[in-house]
Amino acid sequence: MMELFGSAPPAPPPVQLSGAQVWLRPAHLNDWPAWAELRESSRAFLTPWEPSWPIDCLTKGAWQRRLRRQYDEWKNDSAYNFLFFRAQDQALLGGVTLSHIRRGVTQTGTLGYWIGQRYARQGYTADAVRAVCTYALGAQALHRLEAGCLPHNMPSRKLLQRVGFREEGLARGYLRINGQWEDHVLFGMLREDLAA
Repeated sequence: MMELFGSAPPAPPPVQLSGAQVWLRPAHLNDWPAWAELRESSRAFLTPWEPSWPIDCLTKGAWQRRLRRQYDEWKNDSAYNFLFFRAQDQALLGGVTLSHIRRGVTQTGTLGYWIGQRYARQGYTADAVRAVCTYALGAQALHRLEAGCLPHNMPSRKLLQRVGFREEGLARGYLRINGQWEDHVLFGMLREDLAA
């Protein structure tokens, strides 16, 4: 581990968010076994909606590189990555990312999320997304959040609408998902939408 980083790995930022059923925090080094197991057991469920997985994506070395990048993004105010856990038993459920932070006249970020298959469609992701939206539009003083999903991903579309995002249009060839350039339905949320 030390040789990968060249020195002791940085500590994650001391941020913790809470929802009604979940709590969120940045990933730690010791989250790797639970994260890798959840991602592997959910591979078939997740890959239709995500960029192609690198061959080594679930290895400990890849996890360490991921954490180094995430910690750098926190430090540079360019992205905030969270894992979320079920409050009742501390089970790791998934992740929420606030990325592509743009400051100045824009004050915008992009929201992304995933959940393990065995925890899907039980309200946990919506709870975690609400907590991150509150953090982004409150403590981080963003004005606008953006999110996108594949047009046929109805559970994700409904989730975004349920937490207060509004559908804004279609972006052609928006992201490379599972090896193919895919159109995405785009959603937006303003600070006042969250308050409402």
